[in-house]
Amino acid sequence: MLRLEDAVFTTSVHDPAQLPPPAAPEIAFAGRSNAGKSSAINALAGRRRLAFVSKTPGRTQLINFFALGAHAFLVDLPGYGYAGVPAEVRQHWQHLVGTYVASRPSLAGVVVVMDVRHPLTPLDLTLLEWLRAAARPAHVLLTKSDKLSRQAARATLERVRTQLSRLHPQASVQLFSSLKREGIDEAAQRLGMLVAAGKNKAPAKGE
Repeated sequence: MLRLEDAVFTTSVHDPAQLPPPAAPEIAFAGRSNAGKSSAINALAGRRRLAFVSKTPGRTQLINFFALGAHAFLVDLPGYGYAGVPAEVRQHWQHLVGTYVASRPSLAGVVVVMDVRHPLTPLDLTLLEWLRAAARPAHVLLTKSDKLSRQAARATLERVRTQLSRLHPQASVQLFSSLKREGIDEAAQRLGMLVAAGKNKAPAKGE
């Protein structure tokens, strides 16, 4: 099971050309603004401010890298789906995240964060299509599951699982609550599996 407690910030990039050389497997987190991505990262790491929880989501368009010892990297991708930002900001997100997802050799998988009350938005579907086309494994966190009754949350989980089987057969999905700290062990286990698979597929030096 992958442990995120020792995550250490290493660098931020604003342009795909600035990405560091590929090394250890990378697990990226992506999600619609206000879906709880930063809170999920912080909960998994057991830290309050590893990932910044902004009151004005969508403003920071950077890819942030955090080293997990020498074994892996956690990569925090900029949020999407926010209202009231210029078209050039949205275009920058598409270029930055789209390029990273499509061409990053060390990307082992992507955690797609969705609010359990509003899953599979059009931009979620766009990201899932990018991941499917690039043959990238995906794991969906249905966050804020504490906002629904247990029965409603389970029903949403099953509905999303069924839809994912058509949209992205390589994707898995679970319920998650940062507030109640539910689903953390399941998510950490899944991340560990992605990292292990990524090590097996690691590119040779020079690729």
